[in-house]
Amino acid sequence: MPPFLTPRLLVALAAAGSAAVLIAALIFQALGFPPCDLCVLQRWPHLVAAVLGGLMVLLRLPMAFAGFGALACLTTAGFGLYHSGVERHIFAGPDSCTSNPISSLSAQDLMAQISAAPLVRCDEIAWQVLGITMPNLNAALSLIFAGLWIAAFLSDRRARR
Repeated sequence: MPPFLTPRLLVALAAAGSAAVLIAALIFQALGFPPCDLCVLQRWPHLVAAVLGGLMVLLRLPMAFAGFGALACLTTAGFGLYHSGVERHIFAGPDSCTSNPISSLSAQDLMAQISAAPLVRCDEIAWQVLGITMPNLNAALSLIFAGLWIAAFLSDRRARR
């Protein structure tokens, strides 16, 4: 690893990446792409990673905390992969934001379901470029960020030997 890539710099890059993903999500929201329930769920681990990384850099917290940053990024990557599968109808999503079969519903139950339906559904692709959706990007970037967190931890361990 190049000598300029210190453990603290790796943590800062990972935290900045999570912060950038959050900012991008808010920009997309401002541009008229409101988040579904699974989109919002994917934001929380990024917030944890960004705040943790900021604290680690500013307060010089021990690199042992990098494991929590990696865990946060792996968590949001998992949520992103799950959401990708829901969007592509590979598996069922949560009832709170996906379409449900209506064949067994009474008219009254169907009307109640329609009235309670969210504005944004998790099983519809809101945006994509070349077949890559926002949850796909989140999962891929989050795995990269997790790698940075792990590299920071391992490089700190090697330096201490």
